[in-house]
Amino acid sequence: MLLRRGAPKPDAYKLYLLMMALQAVALTTVFTVNLVYHVVQVGLNPLQLVLVGTTLELTALLLEIPTGVVADVYSRRLSIILGFLLLGCGFLVEGALPYFETLLLAQLIMGAGYTFLSGATSAWIVDEIGQERAAAAFLRASQLAQVASFFAIFLSVALASHSLQSAILFGGVLLLALAALLALIMPEAGFQRQPVAAGSSVSELFSTLRAGIALIRARRILALILLVTAIHGAFSEGYDRLWTALLLEQFTLPPLGELDEIVWFGIISAVSMPLSLAATELLRRRLDLSDSRQVSLALMGVYSLMIGSVLLFTLGGSLPLALLGLWLTNAARSVRNPLMETWINQHTESDVRATVLSVQGGADAFGQIAGGPAVGAFGLLTTVRAAISASALMLLPLLLAIRQTLSPQNSE
Repeated sequence: MLLRRGAPKPDAYKLYLLMMALQAVALTTVFTVNLVYHVVQVGLNPLQLVLVGTTLELTALLLEIPTGVVADVYSRRLSIILGFLLLGCGFLVEGALPYFETLLLAQLIMGAGYTFLSGATSAWIVDEIGQERAAAAFLRASQLAQVASFFAIFLSVALASHSLQSAILFGGVLLLALAALLALIMPEAGFQRQPVAAGSSVSELFSTLRAGIALIRARRILALILLVTAIHGAFSEGYDRLWTALLLEQFTLPPLGELDEIVWFGIISAVSMPLSLAATELLRRRLDLSDSRQVSLALMGVYSLMIGSVLLFTLGGSLPLALLGLWLTNAARSVRNPLMETWINQHTESDVRATVLSVQGGADAFGQIAGGPAVGAFGLLTTVRAAISASALMLLPLLLAIRQTLSPQNSE
């Protein structure tokens, strides 16, 4: 019925929720097991683990701004479809052969996919339904994604119990199916492509890029948001790539009868989901998302919790405390993401929104490239525990940067 010629396009709000839910299922199916796949089946060392991520982020850094400009000039819809297509292909390559070189190739493809999605997705939904409704959509989509991810964990574990690679391949196929669905039914009524004279497409791209950069330079709060993003990127690369290795290295996971050890990683993810969902619901009910000051204060609280919970994970000294630290960290990060989306969209105009969001994605990639290999090398020289602890301490300057945005002269 949705595919009938001339049929009306679906409501953008509902489609956005569906898109985020299916994306969450695909990503959770892959990410529940892919680091175990890297450590156990591919046999990567701490530095190689981080280099895999650095390859992804370097690709993102190089492509973030060009793909964001394309989304602003040509089509957010096209950018999103290409993003899911490339991301799905990247997962298929990653799961095809368990070799370090194959993983690096997969990161190149996935990096391109992420850049087509990063600025365009938020820009598309804001244009389709408006900034005020979109702020609520970011939180609702985050909650729905968490519920979808909860069930996807069990799917991932079931597939991984048969083969770690099968879980990754399934995620890739699902993203390709999502790209095909969006190509058939995705609307784009809110975006109006500006008429471009023949032969002047390249000029229009550079004009949009200049306008986006000019906006960032004119609004100090946008520059501070980019700084916060870069610092977060430096933290996240080391933490994301090494926490699984630390858990396997430092703790003996209790046996679960005849079940495979991979089930423990499903349990860890499954417990994280209700905590994340509850934290997001509390935020939705208590926070005025139209108030930039409240969003800034909420982010300071979230990052303070994140620093403490990561240090609890690394320094707690026992498996229960390590798991508690993991769960609190995951909950804090689930709240941080919609807050950041709301925060930067509050200070960005529609005609350069995807470009500015892509510059933010580039800042995140730059932080990961700058911080990730340093954390990985530090882990080789010392311990994985020390490396993850150091990545948490990287967040301390971030609190000062957010505090700067609270002063009146930086609010515009």
